[in-house]
Amino acid sequence: MRAQLFRTKHYLANENASHGLKRCLSAWDLTFLGVGAIIGTGIFVLTGVAAATQAGPAVVISFIVAGFACAFAALSYAELSSAIGGCGSAYGYSYVAFGELCAFIIGWDLLLEYSIAVATVANGWSGYFCNALTAIGLGLPDSLTKAPELGGFINLPASGIILLLMALLILGAKQSAKANNAMVFVKLITITVFIAVAVFNVHPENWQPFMPFGWFETQADGRTTGVLAGASLVFFAYVGFDAVSTATEEANNPQRDLPMGIVASLLFCTLIYIIVSGLLTGVVNYTQLNVSSPVAHALSLIGVTWASALVSTGVIAGLSTVMLVLYYALTRIIFAMSRDGLLTHYFDHVHPKTQTPVRVIVLTGIIMALIAGFIPLNELAELVNIGTLAAFVLVCFGVIVLRLTKPDMPRPFRSPFNLLCPILGVLSCSALMAFLPAITWLRFVVWLVIGLIVYFCYSMHHSKLEAEQ
Repeated sequence: MRAQLFRTKHYLANENASHGLKRCLSAWDLTFLGVGAIIGTGIFVLTGVAAATQAGPAVVISFIVAGFACAFAALSYAELSSAIGGCGSAYGYSYVAFGELCAFIIGWDLLLEYSIAVATVANGWSGYFCNALTAIGLGLPDSLTKAPELGGFINLPASGIILLLMALLILGAKQSAKANNAMVFVKLITITVFIAVAVFNVHPENWQPFMPFGWFETQADGRTTGVLAGASLVFFAYVGFDAVSTATEEANNPQRDLPMGIVASLLFCTLIYIIVSGLLTGVVNYTQLNVSSPVAHALSLIGVTWASALVSTGVIAGLSTVMLVLYYALTRIIFAMSRDGLLTHYFDHVHPKTQTPVRVIVLTGIIMALIAGFIPLNELAELVNIGTLAAFVLVCFGVIVLRLTKPDMPRPFRSPFNLLCPILGVLSCSALMAFLPAITWLRFVVWLVIGLIVYFCYSMHHSKLEAEQ
């Protein structure tokens, strides 16, 4: 039994992998995939919410803390993606480093992370889209924009955008990347406009007090505040850079381009977050930023309404790219798990014309569209953070294990400073997990228990490694 649970896969060099997916993504495409996933909810929503409720102007430090934790994880992802490959991201790396049971658990965790993230962002996208329709006199009735629990029938825009992205992903990875690149360009223009306007409207007195909530405090109502609690919240802003690693089997030169795409997208986005959050809290007082669209709201408060309207347009494009990249990553992880026998082989079929896993794309798209349309997610979004952090911890730990157990394994990219970066990655991501609410931990554990039932009842007996023995 123990041998079955901890049996590991042999790593397969990227260039020798046989998978049926089409290699068509350049380093530029991969970097834009990362930027597309990262710049979205975080910069357009969480900057204001975290500043108003948890960190004040020191939200800049919160972004830096979360960015450092992600940087350590990013370097670990870059090393493993160049050395091991495969489209399963942390799932595939864990299979080589820790064995089958751990790999299944982290794969199961990633299914929750990405699917809930897509449905959550779809709800946010729906709000901005409905506001835009109302502004031009084409507003939809509440029955078509709210879940039943909120008094409506279905959140039609939230379901609709997921189905639209489903069709785009079916067409192929290159077509999806082109659409992503175009939408990323739109939101970068939006951010540039905000920076250009805000830099001339900063009032330094708004940065005082700089750290009104301290580093970490527990309030009377049990709510945590402070810079470190803010870092746990804004960590959601960084969810997605790891999705780049799921594109290994569709990258032109994965050993070179994947590390470049992962690290470049994270560095660029962290810099943007620091600049925008600093300017945002300098333009208006942080207490005024607890709104659904703080960037547009701040521009309205200083009277620049045209820029506010432009930002709202950028938000719609920005959230679309987040959903597209996370949806893409979800399908590739399911594809990898199915190919290994841990999920049904029905999902490892690649369409001969589009060279995409159409069955996975359609099934997950329908499920997420139903979730986004009928269930108000609210606190479930925190599951995304804990799932992502758990994956980051395992990836960093995987680098440590493989450096010790397989020192001769070819590593086209090596995380610098020997084992310092992965060790700091394990410590920092674990610390951020500790600041999450207890209810989030409970939901996470329940999901993992369900996964263990699936593994012992099905996956363990249908594993490809089981068949080879």
